[in-house]
Amino acid sequence: MRPIIPDYLAEALSDVEPDTSGEPAGYIPELAAANPERLGAAFAMIDGEVYGAGDIDTEFTIQSISKPFVYALALSDRGFDPVLAKVGVEPSGEAFNEISLESDTGRPLNPMINAGAITVHSLAGTEDLKPSERVERVLHGLSAFAGRRLKTDEAVCVSEMEHAHRNLAIAHMLRNHNVLTEDPRVIVDGYTRQCSVLVTTRDLAMMAATLANRGTNPLSGEQVVPEPVVRHVLSVMFSCGMYDAAGDWATQVGIPAKSGVAGGLIGALPGQIGIATFSPRLDGHGNSVRGVSLFERFSSDMGLHVMEVPAAARAVVRSHHVVGSGPNALRVLQLQGGIGFAGAERVVQEAMAIPPADIRVALDLARVHSIDDVARRVLLEVARRLTLSGHEVYLVDPESVMPDPYPGDDGRVTLVDHVDHVDRADLHATFAGGGQSG
Repeated sequence: MRPIIPDYLAEALSDVEPDTSGEPAGYIPELAAANPERLGAAFAMIDGEVYGAGDIDTEFTIQSISKPFVYALALSDRGFDPVLAKVGVEPSGEAFNEISLESDTGRPLNPMINAGAITVHSLAGTEDLKPSERVERVLHGLSAFAGRRLKTDEAVCVSEMEHAHRNLAIAHMLRNHNVLTEDPRVIVDGYTRQCSVLVTTRDLAMMAATLANRGTNPLSGEQVVPEPVVRHVLSVMFSCGMYDAAGDWATQVGIPAKSGVAGGLIGALPGQIGIATFSPRLDGHGNSVRGVSLFERFSSDMGLHVMEVPAAARAVVRSHHVVGSGPNALRVLQLQGGIGFAGAERVVQEAMAIPPADIRVALDLARVHSIDDVARRVLLEVARRLTLSGHEVYLVDPESVMPDPYPGDDGRVTLVDHVDHVDRADLHATFAGGGQSG
C-alpha cells in the first residue's frame, strides 16, 4: 500500500505553490539571494517516523527558529529563576526586532524577540563558559534536538554581522541596564552564529517533534531537556512565537510555533507531532507566506488546534494478529480508545506492514469509543488503498462509531458486528465506491 501522508503533503504544496507574494529577507544579502521557489513540508511523529514532500533536504539557516530551543537550553543550564530574572514571558505585540524592554528594569519582554533572544544566548551553558564554548554549547544543543550534528554557515554569519547594527544597538541598551554583563559585540556575534546554523526542513520537523515528545528526541532517545522546560517553552511559543501576528496565529492555527527569516516555520503539538515548512518569501511580519498558508491548512484539515485536540490516551492499536490459517486466515488490527490524527497515523503504519499474501484484513473498532473526522477519513483511505493492493477489507463496528463508511473510488469495505461474523455472508453489509450492498 502506498503511504498516505506524503501524498497529502504533496497536494498541499501544490495548492500553495502558485502564491508568489512576499519577498525573501532583503536586509541580509546572503538571505536575499535565496531561491524563492524552494518549498517543502515535513511531519515528524513522536515515534520517529518522518513524512515529507518537496525540498525537505535543502539546507538553509535556522535564524529565529533557534530561539525556543536555545531558551530551553538556558532554562536547563541555569534554572528557571535566573533566566526569568533576565527575560520576561509577556507577548510584545511588536515586530521581532523592536526594542521591547520593561521601562523600569530593562528586561526584554520575552525570549522570542531579538532583545530576549540575545539575552538568552548569554545564558546558555554554565556561567564560567568562554564565548566560544558557549557557542559550542548552543550548537551541541541544537544538534541534539535535530538528532544529528549541525554546522554553521560562515558566509551567512559574516553577512549578518556586517548588517547587525540594530542588534548591536539592542545589546548595548541591554548592557546599559546590566541585563547583559559581557561585551555586547561578543554576545551579538555568538547570537548571530546561533542563527546561522544550517538545518533542513526534515531537521526542523524532528526538532519540533522533540518538543512535542516532552524533550526526548524520537530518533536518538536522548532526553535533550527536562519535561518542565518543554512545557514552559511551548507556552511561550504559543503566545509569543509569531511576534505581532501571535494573536491571529493562536486563534486561527492554534499550534505553538516559531518562524525564521530564511523561510522556515515550525510547530509542535504536544504528544502528537512536529511540523516544519520551508519557503523563503516572507510577509510583512517576517513569516513565510506559503508556510503560514500550509499551517492554516494542516490545522484545519487535521484538527490540530491545541484547544481542539485531546491529550493522547493509550495506544490506539491494541493488537495486530492473525485469526485462522490458510486461505481463511484473517489479519486483525484491533483498535481502541478515541482516535485522532496521531492515532490514525499509527494505523497507517500498521497497515503498510501487512504482507501482500494476507488477503483478508479486518479493522476492529469494537473497543473504539470515538473517531474524529480526520481519523475517519484516514481509516477509510487505508481501507481504499488496501483494496487497491488486492486485500479484502472488513470493518468490525458493532457500535457504529464509523459513520458513512464509504471508502471512495475503487475502495471496498465489508461491515460486520464481530470478527467471528466475517465468514457469515448473511451478516454482511458491503460499502464500495459505487454504493452499498447488503
